[in-house]
Amino acid sequence: MGRETSSEGDARSNGRRGDNTIHPLEINPTAPPPRRRGGRDDFRPFRTWFPWLVPLFVVANIVLFVIAMYINDCPEKSQSCVLDVLGRFSFQPLKENPLFGPSSGTLLKMGALDVQKVVQDNQGWRLITCMWLHAGVVHVLANMLSLLFIGIRLEREFGFVRIGPLYVIAGFGGSLLSALFIQTSISVGASGALFGLLGAMLSELITNWTIYANKFAALLTLVIIIAINLAVGILPHVDNFAHVGGFITGFFLGFVILIRPQFGYINQKNAPLGYHRGSIKRKHKTYQYVLWIIAAIALIVGFTVGLVMLFRGVNVNEHCSWCHYLSCVPTSKWSCKAQSKSCLTSQSGHQLNLTCQDNGKTKVYNLSSMTDAASQIYDLCVELCS
Repeated sequence: MGRETSSEGDARSNGRRGDNTIHPLEINPTAPPPRRRGGRDDFRPFRTWFPWLVPLFVVANIVLFVIAMYINDCPEKSQSCVLDVLGRFSFQPLKENPLFGPSSGTLLKMGALDVQKVVQDNQGWRLITCMWLHAGVVHVLANMLSLLFIGIRLEREFGFVRIGPLYVIAGFGGSLLSALFIQTSISVGASGALFGLLGAMLSELITNWTIYANKFAALLTLVIIIAINLAVGILPHVDNFAHVGGFITGFFLGFVILIRPQFGYINQKNAPLGYHRGSIKRKHKTYQYVLWIIAAIALIVGFTVGLVMLFRGVNVNEHCSWCHYLSCVPTSKWSCKAQSKSCLTSQSGHQLNLTCQDNGKTKVYNLSSMTDAASQIYDLCVELCS
């Protein structure tokens, strides 16, 4: 980014005092051009990183999905598994899980987000574990391809130290907003974290606005991509609250951890040896500091209020009559009616008969094989009503 050296005829022109031009002190036409600090001739204003954490996240998600399928063991519980040639890795019947994956009970056992377990059983860890689980092959492939496309670019530009926490905290923010609004079904997936990366890309463009070329074209493209993805979230069975929560969290985090120094500061810091610099450039613009403070306060307040409301058992839908439209808009083609997790039970000896009140499905279970009947009955009800 440094200027080219002036010609010999220009060497005597000192310019006005206090300007921002870098002036050569002395020029020897026979000497080689001065080297930059540290001997770097191929100066780059910002360091690039080798992306390894995002691919590791992808591998972790896929491995956990394989483990979920192993634990699920569909042939042990059902006679109509999909691709039964896969043995215990075969998928649940499509009427139960159209995404080619495990049962709801298996996902719940592995850490899916369930508000009742978070609030009543103090299992707050589910706000984190749910973002590493996926409902099926279609689900995990779509999310992991998106993560590779978005995440590798960000990690290459900002490094794993920033992108790792950004991904996890944004996923947590998505889980938190989802838990405040969707309290009648379980939720899994990395979509909240992915939308957090999109939100961070937007805030990074805003806070580092002065260093970008073609900034308006980049902004328009990014806004269109975000709008399309959020619009998909109004379809049924898609947890758009996780998308919105992750996006908002990532948007504010971007102002905090993706802030860059200005080019003027970088040029002065990396000026070639033998050159003097003009007036000292500040590392960041004033508006960057203002956005940093506002975003940090918004994150702290938002997480504090959200967690307090969650563990007090507040259902935000009761205080916002229109908010449910953010996640699903009913049409003549589909319904947004929430699935119930309420079951009627009857016992005969060691046999337990469960009937889901929402879909009318009935199934008989053996009580003698249950070690924790109360918890397992709830899990079986969730699976039956899925």
